[in-house]
Amino acid sequence: MDRRSLLTAATGATGAVGAVAASQVPAGAATPAHTGPGRPVTAFNVISDIQGDLRDLGVALEDMHRTNPRSSGLAVAGDITPRGYDAEYAEVSAELARHPHARTVAWAIGNHEFYVPKWRDPSTLAQDTWPNGTTEDSLFRSFHRFAGRNTVHAEHSFGGIPVLSLGTEKYMHYHDPKLWDEVWLSEAQFSWLEQRLAYWARRRRRPVMVVTHHPLPNTVSGSHNRLYSRDYLQADRLLGILGRHRDVFLFCGHTHWDLALSDWYVRRVVPGTANLDGFSVVNTGAVQTGFTDDGKGGEVAVPGTFNQGLQVEVFHDRVVVRARDFAAGRWLKRITVPLSTCI
Repeated sequence: MDRRSLLTAATGATGAVGAVAASQVPAGAATPAHTGPGRPVTAFNVISDIQGDLRDLGVALEDMHRTNPRSSGLAVAGDITPRGYDAEYAEVSAELARHPHARTVAWAIGNHEFYVPKWRDPSTLAQDTWPNGTTEDSLFRSFHRFAGRNTVHAEHSFGGIPVLSLGTEKYMHYHDPKLWDEVWLSEAQFSWLEQRLAYWARRRRRPVMVVTHHPLPNTVSGSHNRLYSRDYLQADRLLGILGRHRDVFLFCGHTHWDLALSDWYVRRVVPGTANLDGFSVVNTGAVQTGFTDDGKGGEVAVPGTFNQGLQVEVFHDRVVVRARDFAAGRWLKRITVPLSTCI
């Protein structure tokens, strides 16, 4: 049982090679509503890893509305539910309805959306008899119904800025008993991603926001750790596609690692892509429970209340990403990233 499975069972809840750390602004300087001249083209929010913590989701939604009342969108980078039951998706929808939030929501699928097979029923953990009659197809159908689409990958527009959601198309334990939460992408999803990135880069000259649950190796916090360094079965191919584009911003969750860490944001340079500036990778923190490096190759929980996410402001010539502590109602830090071409 991996650490995420243990978390679910316990609660019963319905800078390496190629990565370049960016200069950052401390929390005290991140308070103003906007940075630099002009007004943003659009501003939106990113969260991840709700995992049944509906109370903290409500706190996050209220705080995001206070700091960004005209938000053009909300991206959720996976682990929407604790286990993937239809009733848990319904609870998330109900909580959203109780609070103000952006009309457009881009959902990415996470590993916790595939945990129903570990349970005989919602109250009985039964990993020894996995998959307990649950089919892989039923798990994807539940996500598709909730997200309102028939594919894992999707494109949304946040105020004219494209947001691409990626995700696994297989839950690998159904296909290989040695694997569990590893990410597998089809040829169709890879082709779609290449086409959409090329379209927005060459024809429309827009930065592209990509949302996925798992971090790519040797990027942001936690991705160097043995717990998260092999999440993608096709990591090199995905890096090769993203690495061609300077104005791509990849947002990822899964680790729950604290946004106060210095490598919450990096530029990832991918050899062989002819893009020596790399692309942006941003950790999304988590709504439910925070973790950090334990100094021994593992991780340890962050004490106290933890509820973090991002606010993203897109200007004509730059993108500003702000890390937010929703519980404390304060900014943690920000990064300003110049765009290679003006919008």
